[in-house]
Amino acid sequence: MATKKEIAQDFLKLASKGQSGEAFELYVSDNFKHHNAWFKGDGHTLMTAMEENGRKNPDKIFEIQRALEDGDLVAVHSRVRQTKNDLGAAVMHIFRFDNDKIVELWDFGQAVPENMINENGMF
Repeated sequence: MATKKEIAQDFLKLASKGQSGEAFELYVSDNFKHHNAWFKGDGHTLMTAMEENGRKNPDKIFEIQRALEDGDLVAVHSRVRQTKNDLGAAVMHIFRFDNDKIVELWDFGQAVPENMINENGMF
């Protein structure tokens, strides 16, 4: 049986490849809630937006940097680039689970600047 951390990572990998329908079918609860100021909070809206992004950006590069699991919460820190030449963004997804289903999701992103002041980088 997969851990919550593995489920969250597989969900993101599928969604980033344009397979959000499969990701939602496998891993998301019927009473799912999403917290992002730019989208309605239901699963269908998010799934549709993920599918559209996958069609618009078929060469997207999604790289998980680290994942943490604590009880019913999982946090995944990733780098997302729409193309290989794109600087991309650092993205954090926080999942809340009920048993082995995702019931809530928060996501935050920060664009990678061309000239970074911090010598440690974002990843």
